[in-house]
Amino acid sequence: MKDKVLIISLIGLIAVIGNWIGYQVSPIEALPGIIIIIAITLIGWGITAILPFKSPSVVWISLVALLITSPIFPGNSWLAEATAKLNFMALATPILAYAGLSLGKDIESFKRLSWRIVVISLVVYTGTFFFAALFAEIVFRIQGRF
Repeated sequence: MKDKVLIISLIGLIAVIGNWIGYQVSPIEALPGIIIIIAITLIGWGITAILPFKSPSVVWISLVALLITSPIFPGNSWLAEATAKLNFMALATPILAYAGLSLGKDIESFKRLSWRIVVISLVVYTGTFFFAALFAEIVFRIQGRF
């Protein structure tokens, strides 16, 4: 758990710096938002660790985030205001870099997949795009916007 806290804190620091350099949001303004996001992540990981059954931590992290930003939670407007100062791309960049580094350590297993990974990726991307567009089309027609 200590390593996870260190990694998530480092990612948060890089995101604050990226937000400052790329989007001109001062680190002092962005710091409360990143602390909130780190706290939500740690709470979600903690819930996952104490549960008697196996469950993905992203489920609990998302549920905690949904709960504290819902209208029933006191202070939700302050939380939304604090996290609104963070740009999504400033958050995604260090996470994607970390994912790339972790993939690099498994390069041998990646090589074994060879051409099949390209086919699978194309099918997944195409299916995701197609069904997202289909879903959007259905919702727009229901709402009468199209």
